[in-house]
Amino acid sequence: MLILVLGKGKTGSLVAEVARERGHGVRALDINENEHAAALNGPNLAGVDAVVDFTAPEAAVENMRAVLSLGCRIVVGTTGWYGKLADMKALAVKRGGSLLYGTNFSIGMQKLFRLTAQLAQLDGYEFSVSETHHVTKLDAPSGTAITLREIIQTAHPGLEIPVTSHRVGDAHGEHVVTAKSEVDILEIRHDASSRRGFALGAVRAAEWLAAQKSPGAWDFREIFDQL
Repeated sequence: MLILVLGKGKTGSLVAEVARERGHGVRALDINENEHAAALNGPNLAGVDAVVDFTAPEAAVENMRAVLSLGCRIVVGTTGWYGKLADMKALAVKRGGSLLYGTNFSIGMQKLFRLTAQLAQLDGYEFSVSETHHVTKLDAPSGTAITLREIIQTAHPGLEIPVTSHRVGDAHGEHVVTAKSEVDILEIRHDASSRRGFALGAVRAAEWLAAQKSPGAWDFREIFDQL
């Protein structure tokens, strides 16, 4: 298949590398080559099986709008744009496009999401989330930390869950969920030693999306078991 990668940063470049290793054709565009989604037109998307976006929140919304309007497929690993999620879902339905999005494409993190849901069933505990990323990460808290908080709040509606963010060096990503009571403390964590896990998950997501016969919008958390 042919994958178009939007973003030539650390993660985007690794997505392109992993996609080639898995036998796919790859094209890549950086922000200067695709300013305001100008390169995402019919001729340039002809033959592209899936677009993968690792850019910035504002650019990701423009990219999604362009791709979905043409009835094409896009995987979005960029976070910080979810205020527009309902609009993007509606556009996918209206124009016959396909959207697969996620706050974290690491398979290990998907398991942490499920463990967090189990931990959140405890009563009599105070919950908190902490996350650490590289100094160039724009959003804080991370989209993954927000997802972890939302998972806990699903079990405890109205409960305030503090989230602590740290930006340190070139950290690949660490997330810790803590449950504390008067008698004990439980912690579960995911510490990424490489961005390769995120890149591999994104490429496998693109493979999955390209195989879908019907358009639609999916959260990666809903479908990763099918990879």
